[in-house]
Amino acid sequence: MIRFSTLDVEMPAIDPQKTKTWIDEVAQKYDKTIGELYYYFCSDEKLLEINRERLGHDFYTDIVTFPLTDCETVLSSEFCISIDRIAENAQTFGRTYESELHRVIIHGVLHLIGFDDHTEEEEKQMREKEEEALRLLFS
Repeated sequence: MIRFSTLDVEMPAIDPQKTKTWIDEVAQKYDKTIGELYYYFCSDEKLLEINRERLGHDFYTDIVTFPLTDCETVLSSEFCISIDRIAENAQTFGRTYESELHRVIIHGVLHLIGFDDHTEEEEKQMREKEEEALRLLFS
């Protein structure tokens, strides 16, 4: 089950069914199954508040991921995504809002699958995996 909700912003213009099918396709590519994925879209300020309260981090970010299980084969998580940060990053990196939104949506899933972005090498691999996933969606 994949659900999309908002906290303090309007729902972004995504095709929920197409996006759900795409997320499932990406998970299957890595031999993973979707359990429960909850996406909450919010403002920068709301995500900063969540980041401070739940993680003790005092900085803006585009997404925070809260895994709901330690299961390695079934992906379950809550994701909080800043719509403000997506708009800013799309402009900064010369991407469309739609592609940046979907990049962030799949970024959280890739973390659950086991990809990280703490080192330069990990970040490079994460970007490659994001681009592979985006090609599946936009091809």
